Order: sequence, then C-alpha cells, then structure tokens
Amino acid sequence: MSTSRPLSKSDLKKRLKPIDKDLVAFREVFSNTIATDVPLLNRVIEYMHRQKGKEIRPALVFMTARLFGDSTHATHIAATMIELLHTATLIHDDVVDEADLRRNFTTIHRIWNNKVGVLLGDYLLSKGLQVALKEDQVELLKITSQAVERMSEGELRQLKTAKLQTMTQERYYQIIEEKTASLIAACIKSGAVSVMSNPQEDALEKIYRAGIEIGLAFQIKDDLLDYQDNGIGKTKQHDIMERKVTLPLLKATSNASSNESKVAMRRFKRRTKSKNDVQWILRFVEEHNGIKDSEIAMANHADQAITLLKNHPDRRMDSQASQTMTEFEELIEFVIYRAV
Repeated sequence: MSTSRPLSKSDLKKRLKPIDKDLVAFREVFSNTIATDVPLLNRVIEYMHRQKGKEIRPALVFMTARLFGDSTHATHIAATMIELLHTATLIHDDVVDEADLRRNFTTIHRIWNNKVGVLLGDYLLSKGLQVALKEDQVELLKITSQAVERMSEGELRQLKTAKLQTMTQERYYQIIEEKTASLIAACIKSGAVSVMSNPQEDALEKIYRAGIEIGLAFQIKDDLLDYQDNGIGKTKQHDIMERKVTLPLLKATSNASSNESKVAMRRFKRRTKSKNDVQWILRFVEEHNGIKDSEIAMANHADQAITLLKNHPDRRMDSQASQTMTEFEELIEFVIYRAV
C-alpha cells in the first residue's frame, strides 16, 4: 500500500462516499443523543459541533460493518458511542494538557473554564452509557468500556514514562496501543458486532487485532507528521518542542552511533530549543532513517490489519464483497498517508 502524494480532505471525501447515508444517519443520532435543555450545555455543544473533525472513527465503524453485513440501527448506535467517547477524551485531554487550540478553534476550557470542560466530557461519556442501555446494546457497551479502561491506563503510563530519561520502542508501542489503538480497535470490533449474529470469541479477537494494527499505523503517522511537511510547507514540531519521544526519533537513535545518539538526546531534552536545535534534530532523524523506518513500520501494521480482515472466515463473500474490501483499504490508505 503506497501513494505518491499526501492525501487531503478532498481525498477523504471521495473515500467516504460509499457510507454517506450512514454518516448522515449517524450525525442525526449523535445530535439527538446529546440534546439537552440546559442553556449553558447547549451553547457549549453548539460550539463543539463547529469543531467537527474528519469523522474517521465513525467511518471505520461503518466500513467494518459493511465487511461483515449490512449496516443497521445498531451500527449507528455503535458509531455514536465511539464518537461520544472520542470527543469526551479530546475535551478532557485539552484540560489536562492546558491546550489553547483544537482544530484551529480555541479550546472549550479556554472559552469557559476547566470545570465546564471536565463536566462536558463527563456529560458526553454519560450519554454514551445511556444510549447503550436505552438501545439494549450491552455488547457495544462492553467494547467501549474496555477502550476507556485501556486509554486511561495508557495516559497514566505515559505520565510515568515522561519522567524517565529514556523511552524504548517497547514502551512506545505499549503506550500508543493503549492510548490510540485501543479506541480504533473498538471502532472495528463494534462495527462488526453490530451486524454479526452470534460471533465466536476467536473471530472477534482477530477483528479486534486488526483494529489494533490500524491504530498503531494511525499513531505512527501522527508522530511522523511532526517531522514531515507533507506538502503543507512546514512540520508541526509539537513533539520536538514538548520533548515527546516518538518512533522517528527512536528509530534514528537506534541507527546512529552511541555518541551521535547521546548528542541528539541532549538537544532533544532541552526545555527551550532554538531554531538551530530543531533543525538539527530534524536533520538527524532524516539522515539516520528515522522517518523511512517509521514509514515502513506504519505500512506493515496497515498491511497486517488488511490481511487479517481480508482472510477473516466471517467476512461477507457476496457479489459486492471485493468492492467493499477495496473501499475499506482505500480508507486505511487515507489514514496512513493523510497530509494532516
């Protein structure tokens, strides 16, 4: 799986066309679920709607459902539960990180206050529980609850690891599996569960593992964007400035000599970095194949996910099966070759 150029939002729009109707239905369910008669909540929710992201996670729910059956109302509930969880965690993360911007909008806690941010996140999580119980979707509730547990463990593990002098690739993978990949895996598994009749546990485990592989690829791409301009004229450099060690740097230091690695880590650990420091780190990672090796790892994870799903014994095999699998692969291609 490869592409000659970074993929944009217009590329994503084309890839989402097969599930347009599902996304429209999902948005209605989502809006109805979080409706409230509390004036302050209404104002904050209205502002939250303006920050709408790419809807990758609901899209993964619907695309996976199509691999194993036809989308149902349960699929729309699954996508809603996932999006509620995802949005709540973003709002809570912004409070914890004291972030000023989210998707080029001022963060909710900056406009109102931390209490409003925390309470809105709690409200969204409670709505996820409520809609699951109202719709009698206990299995979907189990899946999302497991995701919350693993994501929380990953956040706490990262807090501890951030204080260590060194980060290993093993620790890095453990953290991103818990923090990011567990939610992507919940997307994939809940999409399948919403359309499958009495699936076996080992069959669901393979589906979940495919989601983990997609999630790992997704996060590695996110970390690569800190070091690549991808045609947008600049790198993000957030991780570099915040001294967050990710796979590109880990790959580069493992390829470099011991002395070179020590110099790189000394520069990287500086609380205040000059432009020269940042440019030196970018060159170091590039020259020691940190980007190239991370891209290979990212593509391998995506390929493993596609292989698991393509060869899954419960995958539908009707006349549209091949086209459905191609559409799913094209969405994963966007995930790992996106420009932003």
